[in-house]
Amino acid sequence: MTPHKRYTHIDLDLEDRKRLEKLSKSQTDEFRKVQRAKIILLSADGMNNAEVALAIGVHRNTVSTIINRYLSAGFEYAIKDNERSGKPSVITDDEKAWIINLACSRPVDFGYAQELWTYRKLQQHIREHCLEAGFPTLSTLSNSTVHNILDASDLKPHRIRYYLEKRDPDFESKMHDVLLVYKQIELCFDEKGNVIPIEGNKTVTISYDEKPGIQAIANTTEDLRPCIGHGFVGRDSEYKRLGTVSFLAGMDLLTGEIIPLVKDTHKSSDFIEFLKMLDSKYPKGDKIRLVLDNHSAHTSKETKSYLATLLGRFEFVFTPKHGSWLNLIESFFGKMTRQFLRGIRVGSKEELVNRIYQYINEVNVSPVVYCRFSPKMTA
Repeated sequence: MTPHKRYTHIDLDLEDRKRLEKLSKSQTDEFRKVQRAKIILLSADGMNNAEVALAIGVHRNTVSTIINRYLSAGFEYAIKDNERSGKPSVITDDEKAWIINLACSRPVDFGYAQELWTYRKLQQHIREHCLEAGFPTLSTLSNSTVHNILDASDLKPHRIRYYLEKRDPDFESKMHDVLLVYKQIELCFDEKGNVIPIEGNKTVTISYDEKPGIQAIANTTEDLRPCIGHGFVGRDSEYKRLGTVSFLAGMDLLTGEIIPLVKDTHKSSDFIEFLKMLDSKYPKGDKIRLVLDNHSAHTSKETKSYLATLLGRFEFVFTPKHGSWLNLIESFFGKMTRQFLRGIRVGSKEELVNRIYQYINEVNVSPVVYCRFSPKMTA
């Protein structure tokens, strides 16, 4: 049997190889162009035509044609089709503007259920409504042409990119107040990171927030523990919901200690209970300053009535609306989620509560001080 003929050898220069590799991995270019790029690359890597044809799923003659076209005239001639006879299809600027306007609109405004356009759905809508819009030539519009028109205007109506709009007119001033608190805390440490002793009454600063909706989830079958040959935890995908709890927590910014309270809710009465915990914990002459958000429980009539009984004891520094990232307790909540809550399974809601308190006790053995002075901060 004669060996499969490999018509010639392809030597790719660096620029062509980069272009071909990029095209071969494309998810948006025409299929035939991606296929041709793969053919040339496989051939250049040493495969004969039969092997390339088998790998790509085409006839050997197709492989030969593409390779010969590349060798005779280069990249563009091998990848793109020849110009065909007949009048070329030209899309006018008005037609493009109509297509772009549709892409910038919501499908639901045209009676569709979906929120975002897909290229296929947009193409279908264009074909069905081009006559009434006065653009009859678009009745044969291809999906790839729709893609090219939108791509040229950098439009991707099938994607969502989220942003957060500033809705607090006092955002900058509130942010300044919070950062000033952190700077004051930083100045309470010496160069070695130790708290500078203060005689007499002082201000205790607590970074406070709630983490509601922590789910108590039970397995329906015991987990399979890791073993040799099965190096991960095996878990049945079915589970049982046992309810939720809310975790109210404050972080003492001088010591890093976490002050926990676990409740079924996070109402004003729960917040007041937490304030009473703080009032009992710290010396009566100290001022307790809380950095917290504007949750309704923090500003309710019930909360204000309680604070009125302890004038001068508490001071609230509010973070801006949508500025929770300024609150240092959020960093601890992220750590708690990664280390403790991820994948947790319990037998009851009471067990979840007990394990939360146990976790906080373990953390408080070696607390992390987030505002401690660091020489790097002044470099």
